[in-house]
Amino acid sequence: MVEPVPESINFPSEEEKILQFWQKKDCFQECLKQSKNRPKYTFYDGPPFATGLPHYGHILAGTIKDIVTRFAHQSGFHVDRRFGWDCHGLPVEYEIDKTLGIKGPDDVAKMGIAEYNQQCRNIVMRYSNEWEVGVQTAVRQGFGLPWSQSHAFLNRLQHPPVQL
Repeated sequence: MVEPVPESINFPSEEEKILQFWQKKDCFQECLKQSKNRPKYTFYDGPPFATGLPHYGHILAGTIKDIVTRFAHQSGFHVDRRFGWDCHGLPVEYEIDKTLGIKGPDDVAKMGIAEYNQQCRNIVMRYSNEWEVGVQTAVRQGFGLPWSQSHAFLNRLQHPPVQL
């Protein structure tokens, strides 16, 4: 598997070869299969807000979080990783208030809590395509984030229990 290193390297081409190798071997899923019977390591990543666009800060934070989970895996643990969305709270409410011209609780009461909540739910995934591109950037960095298994916290019953 060790090959001589040429004097000049086309880094984008080499990156593509590595990505193809990872995909062909299904490296991330293979790691999960191999560690299946090990003790579980739970790491709840504070997901980004679905109302914002991805930026370099997410890549930096993701890199740090990936170091933690890789270290746990290399220390003998099974570590599931899933991409998640924080779809509630002030960022979503702020966007809806701005869009609908809501100035305070009286405006929400006139609209009705159920309708207000529905308006919030309607916008939470509006940037999902841009985030999927961001996830592909993470894949290029070697993060194993199965986009198809992402989750969204849309109500209090979907929050995972806290494990210490």
